[in-house]
Amino acid sequence: MKRILIFSLAYYPHVGGAEVALKEITDRISDIEFHMLTLNFGADAKEEKMGNVFVHRIGPPAGGGSLYLQKILFIPRAAAAAARLHRKYPFDGAWAMMSYMLFPIVLLRSLGVRIPYVLTLQEGDPWEYMFKRWFILPFRPLLSVGFRNASAVQAISTYLARWAKKMGYQGEISIIPNGVDIARFSHVGLPKSHMVDGDGVILVTTSRLVHKNAIDVVIRALKLLPDTVRFLIYGIGPDEMTLKILAKKLGVEHRVTFNGYIEHSELPQVLSESDIFIRPSRSEGMGISFIEAMAAGVPVIATQEGGIADFLFDAKRNPDKPATGWAVDKDSPEQIAEAVKEILGNPEQVARVTANAKKMVTEKYDWRIIAKNMREKAFERVLM
Repeated sequence: MKRILIFSLAYYPHVGGAEVALKEITDRISDIEFHMLTLNFGADAKEEKMGNVFVHRIGPPAGGGSLYLQKILFIPRAAAAAARLHRKYPFDGAWAMMSYMLFPIVLLRSLGVRIPYVLTLQEGDPWEYMFKRWFILPFRPLLSVGFRNASAVQAISTYLARWAKKMGYQGEISIIPNGVDIARFSHVGLPKSHMVDGDGVILVTTSRLVHKNAIDVVIRALKLLPDTVRFLIYGIGPDEMTLKILAKKLGVEHRVTFNGYIEHSELPQVLSESDIFIRPSRSEGMGISFIEAMAAGVPVIATQEGGIADFLFDAKRNPDKPATGWAVDKDSPEQIAEAVKEILGNPEQVARVTANAKKMVTEKYDWRIIAKNMREKAFERVLM
């Protein structure tokens, strides 16, 4: 059986879109043995098998003030650990989950271990943040080496595919998006769990509480909407206190609920009990949360920044395509308020748009399709 070594800074139970993608894809590819090097966050086993992945967590427990340092030290530690593992389990290829995971692969090549590798572009932050910060610029040549020597590059959106060309990759780029477990998220008629309490119109978001996700813009939009409209936030992040202060300053704190971290397995229930999904992102590589909401039949309000433009089509802005949601400009609470009002006042339109979105997701974003494409268009190029 062929073996692939994955480099990923985080993995379950520390879950974001990239980690979900890794598990959903590897669980559906049975003819490859996957190993993974990831950061030791402290409370998890140093080694364990999760689904179809042998997980190797490296370094001392990371957390608190040491987390940033541990992320930096992960790069040389991962390269050294990969060299050791390669002697024990000769790998046929490697898989870098996001651009920065090229660093340990480049170091590994300098140690004499030159195996072909796939690069997946999953980034949600803008280009300037990823590649133009002062402490990244000195290391950009190493990243360029990593891009140029990749055997295959897969991007989750057209927007991210352009990054590979800018960084010097000359080969064909496979655009394979993230997906959704259609059966789990499209299950209608779930019994009321009371995870979503209260009456009125429920806006919901599942987002990291960071600037790029623009939760602050939704809070500002509440001032322009009736008091019956409430906003439920599922997620954690460094901006939580700032957002709470903003809600209090605007006098809408009683309409905003911070629910903290939510298990991915609980998302279908929360979506089924909400009225509108919203995340007016300032930047986005793709955004798996939007696809999950569409699969659940919930109307979606979003910007068309970055990779969102691949699947969020607005009736007015994209008249040549079946509408799948309501598009707003970034940093525009006024447009958010208008979109909410339009959704509430036009149930027949909502039914058409959500049906279009669900059809699109079913046809293009089922994890079975994604895993098959990854096997044939990405991994096959390193295993041939």
